[in-house]
Amino acid sequence: MKKVLLIMVAVLGLGFAANAQNLGVRLGGSNHGGGAEISWQQGMGSNNRLELDLGFTGLFSNSNTYSFINLTGVYQWHWFIVDKLGWYVGPGATVGLYPNADSKFGIAVGGQIGLDYELPIPLQISLDARPMWNFLGAYTGFGWGACLGIRYMF
Repeated sequence: MKKVLLIMVAVLGLGFAANAQNLGVRLGGSNHGGGAEISWQQGMGSNNRLELDLGFTGLFSNSNTYSFINLTGVYQWHWFIVDKLGWYVGPGATVGLYPNADSKFGIAVGGQIGLDYELPIPLQISLDARPMWNFLGAYTGFGWGACLGIRYMF
């Protein structure tokens, strides 16, 4: 059983290594203030990818109540409009911590839609919107954010 598990992990790791990866930052704002995210994208086939973002939201807010640290995962379907310019859409979820609120833990589900452009150098820029429904945490209800992303492609 251990050998089978080891082989499965190795095959999965080689699959991830064979696809494109992008690492960078997303900067933007939401209805809770501005924030920043460390962003990682992993190719999952010809038109699909997984994006994981570690974010700090509410950095520029006047109220510390809605400041939170979050981890967001989004599965994206990606299509090129013209050479190097593409658009993407997909479902996602967020888990987060509200350090300054009574309700310390938060969960949200939603999606992401945006445009990206691959520069002639190994950089990708993107502009997207991420609507989310927060159903647990210091803030519940509909929320959204728009971000500008800059990622190194390797």
